[in-house]
Amino acid sequence: MILTATQLDAMRELGNIGAAHAATTLSTMLQANIEMSVPEINVIDISQIYKHIGDEMAALVLFEVTGEVSNGGFVLLHVPKDSVIRLTNAMLGSTEMEREMTEMDNSALLEIGNIMVSAFLDGTAGLLNIIMLPSPPQLVIDMPHAALEAVLAETTAADINEVVLFRTELFSDRYEIASNIFLLPNQPMLQDIMGRLEDLVRGM
Repeated sequence: MILTATQLDAMRELGNIGAAHAATTLSTMLQANIEMSVPEINVIDISQIYKHIGDEMAALVLFEVTGEVSNGGFVLLHVPKDSVIRLTNAMLGSTEMEREMTEMDNSALLEIGNIMVSAFLDGTAGLLNIIMLPSPPQLVIDMPHAALEAVLAETTAADINEVVLFRTELFSDRYEIASNIFLLPNQPMLQDIMGRLEDLVRGM
């Protein structure tokens, strides 16, 4: 799907609202000032996703989206390993960066992902005036492209061909954290969202 400039602007605004909600929850959790914005939106073929994210070891937390949208879409939180360690160190009271991830890191990351993605969906759903809820999360630690393929192979996402990449920028006065949020909609879900965004734009 090729989006017009107006559609991309509307989708970026949707992402910024969701990101602001996610940043607020993360700020509360880490007790630090954190801001998140979405300066870039890309709609890309799922087979080309490796061109848009680094191939360093990362955590991917996947949620199926349910609620008042066409079923079959997913939201994915992508966090490079260094940022995972910083996040979980902040939660667990540790300062050691040169270490491997543990089960405690995985549990903390699932909690972080659940809270951030729930807030992201809550913010975007509020703009669209619908209900969007995340399923229980699924966590994979691997190279991003390989991990994404493995995750999607275990889901009912065979009809998902395109990914909406919200290239997030996260600012903190205490932590250096990188992350991205991906919307993986099936075609009916993407059409639902774009239709609602177009109605909002026409109503302004």
